[in-house]
Amino acid sequence: MARHLEHGRDAEQLAARYLARQGLSLVASNHRARVGELDLVMREGRTLVIVEVRARHSAQVATPAQTIDRHKQRRIIRATQHFILCNRQYRDWPLRFDVVGITGALDAPQISWLRAAFSLDDMASR
Repeated sequence: MARHLEHGRDAEQLAARYLARQGLSLVASNHRARVGELDLVMREGRTLVIVEVRARHSAQVATPAQTIDRHKQRRIIRATQHFILCNRQYRDWPLRFDVVGITGALDAPQISWLRAAFSLDDMASR
C-alpha cells in the first residue's frame, strides 16, 4: 500500500477511536459509492454522523477543515445518499456532517473535531 494511503487509513482509525471516546459509535468506515466515499459513519444517540477525516502534516497553509470545498461536500452528500439507500434503517434519522482534522505525526497528533461543519441546507442555499 502506498505510504500516503497508509497514513490516511491510520488517521481514520485514530479519528474513529477518538470519536468513540467522545461517546459516538462506529456504524461503518470507508463506505464506497460510485459518487464518492465516506470515511466514517458514526452515530450519536439517534443522529447519524458522517465524518470526513483530514490528516495533514502541518496546518500552516490551511487547516484540515478548510480543505473541504463545495465540490467535496457535494460528493460526501451523494455518498451519504447511497449509504442510506443501502442501509434503509437510517432513512429517517437526523444527519450531521462533521470533520475531524488530524495535524502532525500520528504518534503525537493534534486532533480537532468540528461538529456540523456543513449541512444539507448549506448546499441547498448555494
